[in-house]
Amino acid sequence: MAQRTTDDRASRPDDDNPEWTKEDFASALPAADALPRIIGKNATRELIRRSRGRPPKADKKVNQTLRLDADVVAWLKKPGRGYQTRANYILRERMLADLRRRGA
Repeated sequence: MAQRTTDDRASRPDDDNPEWTKEDFASALPAADALPRIIGKNATRELIRRSRGRPPKADKKVNQTLRLDADVVAWLKKPGRGYQTRANYILRERMLADLRRRGA
């Protein structure tokens, strides 16, 4: 194993985790092939299942561009962070009041 002259601990030789040789790389298997032998097929399938981003939420939001008057936006932003949540709350309250009034 080649000696390194850096003070970085991550770059120092490690007897418990030696540097890979060409033979090591040649005999290596993809995780999808090696893991079933170690943890089983079902656990492997669950582990390497491709999912991106956050888990889906039950109450999905819609990304909508909405043009508002500047003074309305300033009023929503005045209390601080969360102006979009405040706008959603105000609109929801108005919607529910309208639905109650109509008897829907």
